[in-house]
Amino acid sequence: MRLHFLGTGTSFGIPVIGCDCPTCASSDPRDRRTRHGALLESDDGARRVLVDTPPELRLQLVRAGIGRVDAVWFTHCHADHTHGVDDLRAFSIRGAPLLAYAGDDCLQILFSRFQYVFDPEWRPPEGITKPNVRLQPLQSGCLVDVAGFPMLPLRVPHGEDSAYGFRVGELGYVTDAKSLPADTRAALRGVRVLVLNALWFGRTHPSHFTVEEAVAVAQEIGAERTFLTHLTHRLRHADLLDRLPAGIEPAYDGLVIQI
Repeated sequence: MRLHFLGTGTSFGIPVIGCDCPTCASSDPRDRRTRHGALLESDDGARRVLVDTPPELRLQLVRAGIGRVDAVWFTHCHADHTHGVDDLRAFSIRGAPLLAYAGDDCLQILFSRFQYVFDPEWRPPEGITKPNVRLQPLQSGCLVDVAGFPMLPLRVPHGEDSAYGFRVGELGYVTDAKSLPADTRAALRGVRVLVLNALWFGRTHPSHFTVEEAVAVAQEIGAERTFLTHLTHRLRHADLLDRLPAGIEPAYDGLVIQI
């Protein structure tokens, strides 16, 4: 199984509009971060699950050479994770509906916000296409087959909302979390690769891990390798790489790892 990091930035992306800080002005391509997205791919490339549909989704998939996905996993309904949903037209205007998985609260918001995408009764005018996507509910702790991947949904607190990470095989993936409940920590034990969100060093945030908090969680879980994502412009890739302990490193847009 391969994991593609399509986008590793926060809701602002990097460079941030109008900012000339060292990260935003950096010439290191690893400091250019689009909004959060990822892709799971089987070893033979026959099965692919897209994680979130950020605003830059088309650009991310073109850059990665991805011309097909088999299912979508929505971590939660914030704009930086969903507002590229119309790009799913490229995968779903013909044939069977593309299945998209989300928690109950997110399902309702997605249906309301993008009714033209998710309401099977809505018909576009003649000559116009629409994404053909069907929503499927997730329940934390209940294993679900997503395009042939046995994925265990893991609900995590994200401020006043919740997000859904997952475990699949030896990979644990959690973004937009402020903490990991005890059952989620237990479910992640034994993973070889762990992905966690991390905003910055120092000042705490009400809905995201700081780097220090993410490192503490990573060390408790004990994966061989941990990758940090959902990074802000307060973190330059090279600087962060130097400051992190062994076995923990920042992800970057375009990184592909084998699991």
